[in-house]
Amino acid sequence: MTNKLQATEEQLAYAKLLDLGMKVGLLMLVITFIIYLFGIFSPYIPVDELPKYWTMSVKDYLKATDIHPGWTWLGMVGKGDFLNFIPIAFLAGVTILCYIRIIPILFRKKDTVYAFLAIIEVLVLVLAASGVLKAGGH
Repeated sequence: MTNKLQATEEQLAYAKLLDLGMKVGLLMLVITFIIYLFGIFSPYIPVDELPKYWTMSVKDYLKATDIHPGWTWLGMVGKGDFLNFIPIAFLAGVTILCYIRIIPILFRKKDTVYAFLAIIEVLVLVLAASGVLKAGGH
């Protein structure tokens, strides 16, 4: 007798939203790359200048280009080379949306511990993405 495992409701909800988010994010990446490729928006750093930055450390690159770390890129999305940060940030945030999606299911199923763990996960991810929580040498 074969015992087949079945996905739970919250696993299916998470996976369905993750699949949709991945497809939307991929489409956004393709669109923003095409915009960059065809020069619809001028880049912050001209393509012919890129090779001079390839050997620099991140710190030196940021200083040489007057780019500031963190969320300051939001003010630069009008530049073709920063426009593609939007789908990257979206893709990074899909996991947060997936956790938010399953929290009501977990509470409805009275999986209170998992629901609170999912809430804590959302808070940690949001705080880390915002820059409030920092780790490492950055």
